[in-house]
Amino acid sequence: MSSTGSWGGRLYRGEKAYDFVGHRKRWYLISVALIALSLAAIIFRGGLNLGVEFTGGAVFTVPTASGTVQDARDAVAAAGVAEEPIVTEADGGSAGRSIRVQTVSLSPQETEQVSLALADALDAELDTISSQIVGPSWGEEITRKAVTGLAVFLTLIVIYLSIFFEWKMAVAALVALVHDVILTVGVYALTGFEVTPATVIGFLTILGYSLYDTVVVFDKVKENTRGITSGSRRTYSQAANLAVNQTLVRSLNTSVIALLPIVAILFGGAFLLGAGTLKDLALALFVGIAVGTYSSICIATPVLAQLKEREPEMQALAKRVEARGGEYVSSSVGPALTPAAAGNRRSKGTSTTSSTPSDRSQPRRQPRSKRP
Repeated sequence: MSSTGSWGGRLYRGEKAYDFVGHRKRWYLISVALIALSLAAIIFRGGLNLGVEFTGGAVFTVPTASGTVQDARDAVAAAGVAEEPIVTEADGGSAGRSIRVQTVSLSPQETEQVSLALADALDAELDTISSQIVGPSWGEEITRKAVTGLAVFLTLIVIYLSIFFEWKMAVAALVALVHDVILTVGVYALTGFEVTPATVIGFLTILGYSLYDTVVVFDKVKENTRGITSGSRRTYSQAANLAVNQTLVRSLNTSVIALLPIVAILFGGAFLLGAGTLKDLALALFVGIAVGTYSSICIATPVLAQLKEREPEMQALAKRVEARGGEYVSSSVGPALTPAAAGNRRSKGTSTTSSTPSDRSQPRRQPRSKRP
């Protein structure tokens, strides 16, 4: 068996564990710091760099071999457009180099004047310049539909998890989803990447992926905590932490397999082929899947455990486990005491050496009689 498989097997059997739930304050502090950074980027950088589909305006794409970004800005100003345009340079690979110019909404006459000015300044043929005109009303409709889609998605998630699991799991999953959205939006605010309809599609996709990862963990939590109040072996938090460890390898493997083709799309499709739509979609997917994996392990389950530990039944269970000397750690050979629990037992004068039924069933040897 490989080292990874052996490590995963030990995690699943409980022979090795990482205390994700017990260190929830650490994860909360990291997430709060990242969220504060994201919100600060959104506020102090003037919000997101919304694409023309949301704000309305005109976009000109000019294939050119010698023109520069400053030449394009000067041409737009010479055409009579008062507001400064957003000009970017793109290398389209086999399609050649091009200049992309985004301006405010223009009339048909102004659009023609800007096209003529760009053709002259960038040494391009007029019929090779493509223009796209988007009205402000259409951009508002796109924004409204994006917000509506997100609200409907989150509402359906809460209903589904409340029916098939419980409402506290729905709340924990919703906290993780909001966490993922804020951090992903913060990355866009920090980097200044343009937010387009493809970006919104990426947001919705990563929410679905993050939810899938969270549901896998919650399903194992439900299995480990079924009938837990009738015993005194583990608290709810300990059982939930065991579930996170048992699904850790699966979560990491799924995330790595999902990120590899996204990296190929991000660097191959966007930077080599110059496809802007691929870049918008791939960046949202890359950041969202990475953040979603973190939140399903370090945010969703700790929040769920914190909510459940407030229930009177779980508080009574925690007292019984504590009175018994601590958590029993499962292993392939049966229950064994943790070092802390073993110390408690020794302090009470109780032997920590466990005897198996097979040991007790063996007949005791009689001492040999001494020869005269």
